[in-house]
Amino acid sequence: MKDCVDAQLRDQQAGFRKDRSCTDQIATLRIIVEQSIEWNSSLYINFIDYEKAFDSVDRTTLWKLLRHYGVPQKIVNIIQNSYDGLHCNIVHGGQLTKSFEVKTGVRQGCLLSPFLFLLVIDWIIKTSTSEGKRGIQLTSKMQLDDLDYADDLALLSQTQKQMQEKTNSVAAASAAIGLNLHKGKSKTLRYNTTYANPVTIDGEDLEDVKTFTYLCSNVDEHGGSDADVKARIGKARTAYLQLKNIWNSKQLSTNTKVIIFNANVKTVLLYGVETWRTTKATTQKIQVFINNCLRKILQIHWPDTISNN
Repeated sequence: MKDCVDAQLRDQQAGFRKDRSCTDQIATLRIIVEQSIEWNSSLYINFIDYEKAFDSVDRTTLWKLLRHYGVPQKIVNIIQNSYDGLHCNIVHGGQLTKSFEVKTGVRQGCLLSPFLFLLVIDWIIKTSTSEGKRGIQLTSKMQLDDLDYADDLALLSQTQKQMQEKTNSVAAASAAIGLNLHKGKSKTLRYNTTYANPVTIDGEDLEDVKTFTYLCSNVDEHGGSDADVKARIGKARTAYLQLKNIWNSKQLSTNTKVIIFNANVKTVLLYGVETWRTTKATTQKIQVFINNCLRKILQIHWPDTISNN
């Protein structure tokens, strides 16, 4: 069932799919931003956030979408039956409440839920971008309207008018299946634009920002990856300091400490490194941080003349 449906999903969607990852979307967005800056072309990016996305999906529409994507009726019935009559309890004030029926949304933590949710998002964006006239021009014959990772949507347009129309379409299609756009968390990032009118949702202005954290990587108005490198070093330093007791432990061997450092600090530091524009300055910043951490772990003090190698 999954393979059959996956073949119908848009290439722009990378969430919960084989051989696709967050870094693919981050790298693509960085390239788009850098080319926009290099060519001095206007670019609007609208980062869409949903309110309680998994909990709000209209199930009646979801069963129709399953059939629309070619899932056999027998399978649809099995999935539907597993949701019919679903009841939950809540612990409040230390007491368990009476059970109540849950009629919307997909189960949190269920292995099937990400697959079901992808169908919803795919249908929303397909419906909203079917005209193919509001994206950014990649080639003479191809436009790109968006980059998606599950419900983390980055809408792309070249003008405010196009972005406003696309945002309205996404909001309407989302509402039809029970989802509402979060006006306070949806943000707009602009490049090479002079038009001052903001993008709105239901008459409410979306905030214009200078930087945005997209899939845990920083994208800012200057392009490049300097802001993300700085943020990564900050996060890695926090992770390092949280493990201070481990570095000072007399029971753990040096090899064990280095293994823990690589697993818990270095991975934080190098998240998204594949998408960075690698320069000597960037490499030096990363290496200086790593060397400083390792010197402290190995208890090598600055007066000691020991090579970093």
